[in-house]
Amino acid sequence: MAIAHDPGTAPLGQGFHAIAPGDLAAVVTALEMREMPAALRRPGIEPDVPLQLERWTDCAPERYRLLYKRVGAPWLWWSRLALDDAALMAIIHDPAVELYAVTDRARIEIGMLELDFRTPGACEIAFFGFVPKATGHGFGRWLMRRALQRAWTGAVEKVWVHTCTLDGPGAVAFYVRQGFVPHSRFVEVFRDPRAAGLLGADLGALHPLIVD
Repeated sequence: MAIAHDPGTAPLGQGFHAIAPGDLAAVVTALEMREMPAALRRPGIEPDVPLQLERWTDCAPERYRLLYKRVGAPWLWWSRLALDDAALMAIIHDPAVELYAVTDRARIEIGMLELDFRTPGACEIAFFGFVPKATGHGFGRWLMRRALQRAWTGAVEKVWVHTCTLDGPGAVAFYVRQGFVPHSRFVEVFRDPRAAGLLGADLGALHPLIVD
């Protein structure tokens, strides 16, 4: 799941818009839910999933980046890789940010979940995903249930998430099935993380690296 900046209020006009060499553009869809899903309000039979959530409360920057890249590099996640240690720790060590690793029975980290409560009354599912070998097994539904159970706490009135066209093609449909409603769309243009040296040039085959 990519993270987008404030899109502002000026819409793009129709037609083609050139992207500079070394840059990328993504169409970002913002989704939200305004009340806890009914399924979370009633007890149910939990699926037998061989996974656990491990809260990381004092995670070193190197450890965070390693998991972030294992999960997000195939989708060109980059925003946290552009931060220095101080800026990264200011976010992930903030008491209003909850960071979890998803581990398997061997205690190997195969996914991540990051919840951001820094905006009063809201929770952003900032990062949500699995390493490639753990996808396609239905684990996403399990993790989303855990995410929403933790997100809908206290005075939260809205849970929201962004996804974009660099993510998996089923991302929007997955979020909608979980109860999120798409409410806006915008275009984000940014320096290609491969051109910036944040990720390897061999990643993101569906989005060719174009430079001068």
